[in-house]
Amino acid sequence: MDDLYYILPEIILVAAALIVLTVDFFLPEGRRPGLAWPAAVAPLVSLGFVIAFWGTERTLYSGTLQIDEYALFFKGLFLVITFFVLVGSPGYVRKNLRHPAEFYGLVLLAAVGAMAVSSARELLTAYISLELVSFGFYSLSSQAKHELRSNEAGAKYIILGAFSSALLLYGISLVFGATGTTFYSGISQGAQTAAGLGPGMLLGITLLISGLGFKVAAVPFHMWTPDVYEGAPLPITAFLSVGSKSAGFAFLIRLFAEGLGPVMGDWRVAIGILAVLTMTLGNLVAMQQRNIKRLLAYSSIAQAGYVLVGAAALTDQTSAGMMLHLAGYTVTNLGAFLAVIFYNNATGRERIAEFRGLSRRSIFLALALAACLFSLAGLPLFAGFATKFYLFSAAAASGMWWLVAFAIANSIVSVYYYLVIIREMFVAPSPDPEEERTPLRIPLHANAALGVLVVLVLWIGLYPNPIVQAAEAGSRAIFGS
Repeated sequence: MDDLYYILPEIILVAAALIVLTVDFFLPEGRRPGLAWPAAVAPLVSLGFVIAFWGTERTLYSGTLQIDEYALFFKGLFLVITFFVLVGSPGYVRKNLRHPAEFYGLVLLAAVGAMAVSSARELLTAYISLELVSFGFYSLSSQAKHELRSNEAGAKYIILGAFSSALLLYGISLVFGATGTTFYSGISQGAQTAAGLGPGMLLGITLLISGLGFKVAAVPFHMWTPDVYEGAPLPITAFLSVGSKSAGFAFLIRLFAEGLGPVMGDWRVAIGILAVLTMTLGNLVAMQQRNIKRLLAYSSIAQAGYVLVGAAALTDQTSAGMMLHLAGYTVTNLGAFLAVIFYNNATGRERIAEFRGLSRRSIFLALALAACLFSLAGLPLFAGFATKFYLFSAAAASGMWWLVAFAIANSIVSVYYYLVIIREMFVAPSPDPEEERTPLRIPLHANAALGVLVVLVLWIGLYPNPIVQAAEAGSRAIFGS
């Protein structure tokens, strides 16, 4: 029973998903999109328990799950993501989706899987938890069943996702064969006693990195990202851009720190090259995009490359930097996507050129989106600058100067395509002067949610100390073990 108490955050989300799906049977069709509001309460209640558990160090279910600051940091992050996705989705769901309850229920269940990933200290538990996340996203990506793009996105995602899952599972089996265990602590001991990397262990780690590379959209495992981002319903694109990436990195950081730490020195250069390819391709291809969803897809690929800089260095400071950057990226990208969702709800548009004159129709929406784009670019005063500065400084301190140089150069390149969007919103003349004089009608709750995210972006950029301390506590939890 004590173990159940410490997984109350997950139990609350599962219960909320079941309640939403059940209540759906008794509601008239027109009121079903309103289920987002009771569904959004569940992440807030769960977040209260996560905060109350902070400082707890406890092993659950024979060592398969761990409650520590690392797990609680990511659980809090996933709950924040879930809350804002649910709050930002009712307008879009009402217009575009036929089964709102399924949508909200799957969002909650995918969040449960992501939270379990961060606690897992054993490969099969982490794998099953990550698959719960993935199956949720497979279904959610094709929720707009009347749109060909959404069906195509779901089909591509599940086919490539099944391939990546096979890589992960095969890698787990090879690591088990080489070490005799799937527990991270046992893998670490096996790696320390082994005379170098045997062929089985070498291939197993390669397959694990490949499978996780798909989940975080690292090059060359990124090919699904732009098509799925473009075709999936906008709230799911937002959820996917931060949820899948954060879950993949939550798996990767704990695995590297607790399980593969003794052999990661042999992999530094390889992961560094992966980071360079990921951030470079993401930024260069983003410059060519004309659809804002595809641009943000390639932007997310580049952001994965920045996080991999920390994985290549792998110290307690760089892992804290990875966690910090993921937190800053989460609130920033959620803000950017919520602005795009609300604009799409009002106009039905998503091409970059169609954002012309937005500042004259809704100055708040334009300023909020601009702040998030500045943060993604890593400009001072915004979250992206503070988190990149911490991450790159930690990587440089560990001797990865060449990798930091590539990361800084890529950050400078990324400024261009973010400024293209800002130019369209504030400088470019509207193609329809009459339309430009018509204000956009954005619901009050939408402006409030977007306003909170912009405040968080500025708060992390100007005063990151609380979130830095939380990330460092999480990093100590896994490196101390």
